[in-house]
Amino acid sequence: MAIDQDAVWEFGAADGDLTLHTGVAGRAARMGHRLTIAMTRWQASVSWVAGQPDSATLVVEVDSLEVLKGEGGVKGLSGPEKILVRSNALKSLSANKFPEIRFNADSIEKTESGYRLSGKLQIRGAEREHAVDLRTAELADSWRLSLQSTVRQSDFGVKPYSLLMGSLQVADEVTVSFTATPPKP
Repeated sequence: MAIDQDAVWEFGAADGDLTLHTGVAGRAARMGHRLTIAMTRWQASVSWVAGQPDSATLVVEVDSLEVLKGEGGVKGLSGPEKILVRSNALKSLSANKFPEIRFNADSIEKTESGYRLSGKLQIRGAEREHAVDLRTAELADSWRLSLQSTVRQSDFGVKPYSLLMGSLQVADEVTVSFTATPPKP
């Protein structure tokens, strides 16, 4: 994936999907839903130097969180329950105080299937080192980008939501999936 010049490449939610997948934990885990959540407003920026990616930033608007579905549980996840789940998630993330999640990659290394991006992930005001392996494929007039990464909520001061005095909980680890097909700059 080489770009011929020094450039800044920007793309966003219109070019792909950013989703979160939660699990359930606790003694009553069979009663809970494994959630699929979309982040519907995000912007990515990649700076290129001498035709190679030099740094990257991803900014996600926390209040763009949308509950797509819940699998498992005693019964299906209804529309009102999706609204309640969204509300609880926004409270857990302190969205009013911390409206953005950011990933700033200051180190980008070429790998066999794409690039390894290393930098700082900031959630709810807490910042931690994080690395992701971005898979890339060149298409005729665009790039296919994809990755999966695991984030532990408690590392960022997020207390996983729980019910029934803790016997039903959202699992601490959340899987983040990203796919995009942005046009070539």
